[in-house]
Amino acid sequence: MLEQVTKVHDESRQGEAYAPLDGEKQTYTKKFYIESYGCQMNFNDSEIVASILKEEGFGPTRNVEEASLVLLNTCSIREKAETTVRKRLTEFRKIKQRNPELLVGVLGCMAERLKAKLLEEEKLVDMVVGPDAYRTLPALIEEAETGQKAVNVLLSREETYGDISPVRLDSNGVTAFVSIMRGCNNMCSFCVVPFTRGRERSRDVASILQEATDLFNRGYREVTLLGQNVDSYYWVDPQDATLVTTFANLLEKVALISPLLRVRFSTSHPKDITDEVLFTMAKYENICKYIHLPMQSGSTRILQLMNRTYTREWYIKKVDRIREILPDCALSTDVITGFCTETEEDHQDTMSLMDYARYDLAYMFFYSERPGTLAARRYQDDVPEEVKKRRLAEVVELHRGQSLRSMQQDVGKTFKVLIEGTSKRSEDHLFGRTDQNKVVIFPKEDYRKGEYVWVKVEDCTAGTLLGTSTGRA
Repeated sequence: MLEQVTKVHDESRQGEAYAPLDGEKQTYTKKFYIESYGCQMNFNDSEIVASILKEEGFGPTRNVEEASLVLLNTCSIREKAETTVRKRLTEFRKIKQRNPELLVGVLGCMAERLKAKLLEEEKLVDMVVGPDAYRTLPALIEEAETGQKAVNVLLSREETYGDISPVRLDSNGVTAFVSIMRGCNNMCSFCVVPFTRGRERSRDVASILQEATDLFNRGYREVTLLGQNVDSYYWVDPQDATLVTTFANLLEKVALISPLLRVRFSTSHPKDITDEVLFTMAKYENICKYIHLPMQSGSTRILQLMNRTYTREWYIKKVDRIREILPDCALSTDVITGFCTETEEDHQDTMSLMDYARYDLAYMFFYSERPGTLAARRYQDDVPEEVKKRRLAEVVELHRGQSLRSMQQDVGKTFKVLIEGTSKRSEDHLFGRTDQNKVVIFPKEDYRKGEYVWVKVEDCTAGTLLGTSTGRA
């Protein structure tokens, strides 16, 4: 189904329940249970919600039966996510029949879009809370406890939650996400984000640096700067309008916290990846050489219908510029097949552009019309589903070969790897990632998570590098 242009879904985490903190000693009389769907922004929002609820005396649980509050943090980008959430809400309604005091709420993008259906028509929830209204959760809970339906889906031009320290979600203690902005001003015709998350607004620099520094001091060794479109980050000091921080400036400030702190970012719009950003990445060894550069389509005609604001030729020049300044930079992308009026020639343009760019990772989906988008209002979804799926299969097959070749090219090379934990396949092996975001598995020896080690790659699969450590970095 359709993947949101500005964010990446980790399919293994869909529906993941918030985990209590390791070593949590505080006891709580009230428990909340929260599941998250969609992109990493939603998972980060769940961490903010957890922080707000903790201040109100709620503790997290992964056992829904002991919760007094159940929340689903939802996504409207793909139909599959909405279907899954509706199924879960029906299951929670059965639990509520056994425990009438239980409150059920929907958060996030789906909340804003389907508030009337969820509350009044289907009567599946007690609360509906939009992505800019999490500060009002305590008042909404209080209102819902009286039997009233509680709703706040107002969008904000200011809210960034910059002063709230997130309670980390199921953390490995090594990597963390730091939200730097919210909303999106890019009106891509297939995307609902501008309508569900509002206009772009950047978080103040000081709070970002404070959060990243605190994470480093607590032992974290990698932060990912997160936003719908991070490259358009732009902060003007309210006390002095001449003090402006661009995304390149922010990247540098975070990199300077410590050379031991790796810095990543997600996600970019191709039009906003400037030379300044690329030169900053080249200047600092601890800024990872990995860029998510959503293509969506290789056809200029389709890109114009998508309102992507660039052409095929312009995108190719951007790829060339990245490789000129950052020769070892890995590229990932998003691809949508079967967008409105897409012809076989348009599809072949996408295939040939993928051939040119040679992506290390790609998120590929066939087009699914989302209600409320510009495309839904302007264009007819006229490509038959079987054609969409056939084209998607061709794109996936092409990328699978490219991904394997990319892995094979790393065999024999040595990489600096940040250890993230024990391999899921073997207690005797550790896993981590290279600068280029490739997963590496190697024997445990006496290394621990959070350490940097040099690993020589000896073999690979289509998705993983296999090697042996040559020592600490």
